[in-house]
Amino acid sequence: MDLSIIIVSYNTCRLTLDCLQSVFDSRTAYQYEVFVVDNASSDDSVEAISREFPQVILIANEENTGFAKANNQAMEIANGRYVLLLNSDTIIQPETLQTMISLMDERSDLGAAGCKIILPDGSLDKACRRGFPTPSASFYYAFGFSRLFPNTPRFNQYQLGYLDPDEAYPVDCLMGAFMLVRREVIQQIGGLDETFFMYGEDVDWCYRIKEAGWGIQYEPATYIVHYKGASSRRKPFKIIYEFHRAMWVFHRKHYKRHYSWLTNAIIYLGIAVKFMLSLASNKLKPGKPATRPLPASASTQMTQGTDSNMEVRR
Repeated sequence: MDLSIIIVSYNTCRLTLDCLQSVFDSRTAYQYEVFVVDNASSDDSVEAISREFPQVILIANEENTGFAKANNQAMEIANGRYVLLLNSDTIIQPETLQTMISLMDERSDLGAAGCKIILPDGSLDKACRRGFPTPSASFYYAFGFSRLFPNTPRFNQYQLGYLDPDEAYPVDCLMGAFMLVRREVIQQIGGLDETFFMYGEDVDWCYRIKEAGWGIQYEPATYIVHYKGASSRRKPFKIIYEFHRAMWVFHRKHYKRHYSWLTNAIIYLGIAVKFMLSLASNKLKPGKPATRPLPASASTQMTQGTDSNMEVRR
C-alpha cells in the first residue's frame, strides 16, 4: 500500500461525499486506501458514506474526539508508506496524489510535503505554507504588521507573504487540510498531539518533524480547493477559544523554556488580549452564514457543514 488517506468528518455530509469523489477520481499509478473517521455527526454522514463509498474504511465515533485524536485512530491501522491528512471540505485535482507521492519518492530527505491550497474565489489559502509561530512571528501576525508590510520578511515570518506561492521551497509548517507524511516519520516521532483539539496540532507535528531532522516541502505543481468557513460570519465561542488555547499550548510546549518568566508572562498576556479582541470583533459579525455564489465546479453546499466542520477542524 502506497498511501493511506485520512479524512475526519463532523456534520459535513455533502462536503465529505464531494471530497471522497474527488479522491476516487484521481489518476494515479499508486495504490491507496481511504479512511473516514466520523466524530459523532448528527446528520446522515455515516449512512451516506457507507452507501455511496463502500470501499472506504469508516470509523464512526460516538463522540467528537477532536481532529488530532480522530486522525490518530486511523493512523494506528493505516498500511500506507505515506499518510495523507485531508480535510473533508477539500477537493483534490486528478493529478494531485500522483504528483505529491512522486515528489516524496524522489526526495528521501523529506518527512512531509504539502501542495498549494486555494480558496473557492481562487485566492491562496495562506496557511498552506508557514513559518513557525515564534513570539516575534506571532506578534507581527496577530497585530496586523504582516498585512501592513506584506513583502517584508521580518513582518511575514509566519505566513511567508513575501514568497512566491507558485514556486517550490522548504517551509517550516504545512496545513492539516492537506499534509502528506512519510511512514518512517510517524514511527519515529509519533502521531498528532491530542492535547490540541482542533487547532495547532499540524504546526506542532511539523515542529517535531523538523526537530527530528526531516525536511518539509511546499509544492505548488498541483493544488486543492479548500471550502472553509467564510470569515464574515460569526464563529462559536469554542472555535475562538480553541484557536487561542492552541497558541498557549504550543508556546508552553516548545518555546517556554527558552525565555524568562517575564517574557513568557508577556506572551501569555498577549494571547489573552488577542483572545478578548477576537471575541469583541466576533460579536460584530452577522450570526447567519454569509451568502456567496461559489464557482460552478463547486458542487458542495456550504450552508450546511461550515461551522460544523470547524468544530473538528479550522
